[in-house]
Amino acid sequence: MTFYYDLRPGAAQYPATNYARLLRNQSTNVAEWLAYDPSTAKDAYWELEAFAYPVSAPDITVRVVWGAATATTGVVRWSAQLAAITPETDSQDAETKTYATAVTVDDTHLGTTAKRLMAATITITGASLDSVTGSDEVWLKLTRVADHANDTLLGDAWLKSVGVSYPTT
Repeated sequence: MTFYYDLRPGAAQYPATNYARLLRNQSTNVAEWLAYDPSTAKDAYWELEAFAYPVSAPDITVRVVWGAATATTGVVRWSAQLAAITPETDSQDAETKTYATAVTVDDTHLGTTAKRLMAATITITGASLDSVTGSDEVWLKLTRVADHANDTLLGDAWLKSVGVSYPTT
C-alpha cells in the first residue's frame, strides 16, 4: 500500500524572503499556482506528518506538477529537502531544525504551449530522508533553483501541485 499527500499551492508556507508567489486565476478554469522566479532561487514549504511511515525507511517520492507562465521550451531545476522531528524524542528546537541534503531534478518543458502541465519526479533516499520515522513532523522545502546553469526556462515556472508518496509496507 502507498500513502499519498496532495499538497496544493494555497497550503504552502513561505520564508521571509525569496518565496514563490501565490497566483489565482479565476477565468474559465479556476487555477491556483505558485510562481517561481526565473533568476533567483525561490522556496515554498509544506508541513506534514509521516503517517504510517514504516520502520524500513523507504524512499520518499516527490512529484512536482508545473507549467511555464509564458515559455514553451527550456529546463527547470527543482530541489526538494526534508526536515524531520520525532515528537517527545528529539530535543531539537522545531523553529531552528536544519534541512537534510537537497535532492534535485532537471525537467524539460515538452514544448508547444505555455501553462502546459509537466511532471517532474524527485526521489529522496538515504541521508536526505533526515531519519524520518513513523508519525514524525516533517517539513518539505521545494525550490526552483533558477540560478543554476541547468535551469534554462525563461520566465516563471508555475507550480500546480506537489505529490508526496511512500510505501507503507
